[in-house]
Amino acid sequence: MPDPNPPDPPAADPTTPGPPAAAIRVNDRCIDEDAILREMQYHPAENVAAARHAAAEWLVIRALLLDRARALGLDSADDGADEAAAVQAVIEREVDVPAPAEAECRRYYDNNPARFRSADLVEAAHILLAAAPDDADGRAKAEAQAAELIDRLAAAPERFGELAQAHSACDSRHNDGRLGQLSRGDTVPEMETFLFNLEEGQISPVPVRTRYGVHVVRVDKRVAGRALPYEAVAGKVADYLQEASWRRAFRQYVQLLAGDARITGFDIAAAESPLVQ
Repeated sequence: MPDPNPPDPPAADPTTPGPPAAAIRVNDRCIDEDAILREMQYHPAENVAAARHAAAEWLVIRALLLDRARALGLDSADDGADEAAAVQAVIEREVDVPAPAEAECRRYYDNNPARFRSADLVEAAHILLAAAPDDADGRAKAEAQAAELIDRLAAAPERFGELAQAHSACDSRHNDGRLGQLSRGDTVPEMETFLFNLEEGQISPVPVRTRYGVHVVRVDKRVAGRALPYEAVAGKVADYLQEASWRRAFRQYVQLLAGDARITGFDIAAAESPLVQ
């Protein structure tokens, strides 16, 4: 008689690989999983799935270009040793994008003023009360101490350097807590939010929490960015427009090749950003 309460089946071992993914085919070329895994090292991404997709996408594009090279008589080697040169030869021959005209560059410059400004700058100082992100007790004590220091500085702001020397865990304490001149991206985002919103001479009204601990922050000087003249950025504008045009042209070219090819196992039409290695 069968057991009315059979044991539960064993849980799947998460370390056991699942069934291999189906190979991708581009015309007569096969792109197997091993090739994709080898290619993944050249496509860093936020997760494994994104890296695998980028690697597979490039291998499909490469196969399309190699087949085109063969059709044009540009594949000088049959053993694959010169495949990179064949791919480059196809691209140089068939993806031709003219340099942007002066009027186009000036129009882009005029329509995107925020892209062509010098950086906003601040001169700042801080007092760092160090505490690890996972140390709840340490961070609570640091926040309480920072709040106390802010209260003391509200009554005597001229004591900032003295208090930095006495309490800060940052080497800047030897310079009264001064951090020098900073632009966006020079500090962690949490600190940057305060640095670029405080007024000159203002001390943060609340403790500033970052991965390093808790800070008391003071902004000493602000220097607003200014619009850069077109002549100073003309080369940058032209390079940007040339690169953008080339990417659009390359995408369209790949789609044309894909339309004439037999592709299984990968939807090249859904891909958005081929990367030429």
